[in-house]
Amino acid sequence: MNLQGRNLLKETDLSAEEFRYLLDLAGDLRAEKRARVRPLRLAGRTIALVFEKSSTRTLSAFEVAAYDEGAQVTYLGPGDSHLGHKESVRDTAQVLGRMFDGIEFRGSAQEAVETLGAYAGVPVWNGLTDQWHPTQMLADMLTMRDHAGKPLDDVSYCYVGDGRDNVANSLLVTGALLGLDVRICAPPELQPAAGVRELADGLARNSGANTLVTDDLPRAVHGADFVYTDVWLSMGEPEDSWAERIELLLPYQVNAKVLEATGNPHVKFLHCLPALHDRETSVGRKLGERYGLDGLEVTDEVFSSPASVVFDQAENRLHTIKALMVATVA
Repeated sequence: MNLQGRNLLKETDLSAEEFRYLLDLAGDLRAEKRARVRPLRLAGRTIALVFEKSSTRTLSAFEVAAYDEGAQVTYLGPGDSHLGHKESVRDTAQVLGRMFDGIEFRGSAQEAVETLGAYAGVPVWNGLTDQWHPTQMLADMLTMRDHAGKPLDDVSYCYVGDGRDNVANSLLVTGALLGLDVRICAPPELQPAAGVRELADGLARNSGANTLVTDDLPRAVHGADFVYTDVWLSMGEPEDSWAERIELLLPYQVNAKVLEATGNPHVKFLHCLPALHDRETSVGRKLGERYGLDGLEVTDEVFSSPASVVFDQAENRLHTIKALMVATVA
């Protein structure tokens, strides 16, 4: 399958077959890395990493993936370029496209990565925007395939928490694209926007996927193979709004009772990280002091349990991002 020159700006930039091809390729590249085989398919290539938002997994995955395949990277962090300030995104795209063979962007506006993709003339990859997180979805689907014990087509998963965030949007649309059984469980105020739901519904009609958006937690998680959540305080919420969000979302915390409610003794837990599951961070300590909480979106009992495969999931960011770069640049 030829994906050379292609962008990945949102999940629907790929067909279901192309998505599965990238998962297969990622599995092969993971096996190569573990065997210490380095074909250097990107030797002589240069990659720009444009970060408006801080990162651990996305930055590390893109850098290591590029180095593993022989490419060089240039990191442009907040304040390192004129992007959107002294120079338009369109102009920046045309400059970077003449110097680099591929561009990763992690920031707020989906419009910015779409403009980069339209004008750079080289592959552009969305490392996260406020609306979509497609590189995370590649890692998530590879992780589900690894741990489901059955074909990916037969997998069911439930996202629990803030259903309006980029991960929830992407999980709903990706499941619909691939024909899976995907549920989003969130309070009515925080469910996916109508446009996202309409997009997922249209994809599901073509793929045969089952989609559900509900605030009924027992119904949503029943029979799920995977329960997934994301941090509640990742969207730049001011501290004076924390109490309101916690009160709204605490009934949707992933804890042992939620996993038991699936009725699946083999259920696995997923989280895109970072996670507020204990008091070992400054934010965690502040939440503990103010609200008496030892964990927020997930308890440490679940996060640190045998059901948790979050670090396999994090590692798979590397292998799937490597597959994406090899397929589109090499």
